[in-house]
Amino acid sequence: MVKTKHLANQSVIANVDWLSIFLYAVLVIFGWMNIYSASLPLEDTSIFDMSQIYGKQLLFIGIAIPVIIVILSLDAKVYEKYSLIYYVIGIVLLMGLFIFGKTIKGQTNWYQFGGISMQPSEFAKIGTALFLSKYITESQTTFQNLKEQGIAMGIIFLPVAFIMLQPDTGSGMIFSILFLVLYREGFPAWYLWTGFLAIILFILALVIQPLFLILLIVLGCGVHFYFNKTINRNPFVYAILAVVMSSFVFSVDYVFDNVLEPHHKDRINVLLGDDVDMKKEGYNLNQSMIAIGSGGWIGKGFLEGTQTKGGFVPEQHTDYIFTTVGEEWGFVGSTIVIACFVTLILRVVYLSEKQKNNFARIYGYCVAAILFMHFFVNVSMLIGIFPTIGVPLPFFSYGGSSLIAFTFLLFIFLKLDANKVNEW
Repeated sequence: MVKTKHLANQSVIANVDWLSIFLYAVLVIFGWMNIYSASLPLEDTSIFDMSQIYGKQLLFIGIAIPVIIVILSLDAKVYEKYSLIYYVIGIVLLMGLFIFGKTIKGQTNWYQFGGISMQPSEFAKIGTALFLSKYITESQTTFQNLKEQGIAMGIIFLPVAFIMLQPDTGSGMIFSILFLVLYREGFPAWYLWTGFLAIILFILALVIQPLFLILLIVLGCGVHFYFNKTINRNPFVYAILAVVMSSFVFSVDYVFDNVLEPHHKDRINVLLGDDVDMKKEGYNLNQSMIAIGSGGWIGKGFLEGTQTKGGFVPEQHTDYIFTTVGEEWGFVGSTIVIACFVTLILRVVYLSEKQKNNFARIYGYCVAAILFMHFFVNVSMLIGIFPTIGVPLPFFSYGGSSLIAFTFLLFIFLKLDANKVNEW
């Protein structure tokens, strides 16, 4: 028994993807350096000072190491076998927030016991990815009927429903990227196109007069009907489609004025370049772009960022941590960080394609999708091409929940990948 366990451990060490681990370590270490710069007080303190943000992040990094060891030591089958349990635990933790959660800035998305805080939505992503992968694998579905499609969407939307009630739009939005995984596994493409079209129409309806936009919709449907040679050319279907899209356009103003929260409307107005007060709703984006732009090609140097030291960018150690990279490390440093993220995500996709086990393959897609969504949204919102929402940069932003959850997410896949040489 001891010999078998020893051989299993040797197998993990020999087969684990060290390139992914290297990229993970680079991002975590460089992330801590930027957290240190963004939160360094005027007086001299130790890097291990637990009263400081960088000291706490160092503790979280220390906790992540034994977490990695445990993840890689467990039998790979544990993650598939008990995926439903992980999913249910995530749902229960989200539900418990409405009784035991602490409300911060209008959002009830944290547990806080003494000096320890935990954000369950970060861990719910792991359970959702595991259980979704388990369902697709066991059912061997290709999503050809509404029941299979409904179950898959239900797995994704159940945690989203509780997250949106907190309300935490940013965290809830991240789950939507899992539809790309469903699409990869055979989900009908029209779901994705409908979502993309709804987003585009929503944005256009805010900047274009409704009647003119409806005219464009009718014209577009007419052109598509005329040139379409491959699918159903039933004019009745095109008419219904035009009516539905036109109705959606007319509903945008009502939704924007009466459904969205004021801060959501402010963020959309900032994104669209509307007349906003740069000392209020436009302040965060304005300061982040100033900080990133001031770094130039090679940056001002580590600990030399004037915007960072002056505390001009709010929440710079969390959601806005990339502004420190732009200011102190410049275009070159920012490019290196982006390259590390892109390489890690592509590496996970590459390893997923090589999996012999469907569960490991699908879970790998989920990991790559979630990492990409966090990375894309976080960086995009800092340069003004995406609304400002609370989404941390994986392995980089300050926070124990974020770092530990992303560590779980990635290293469970690396364990599954290391096990691909063994029989399941």
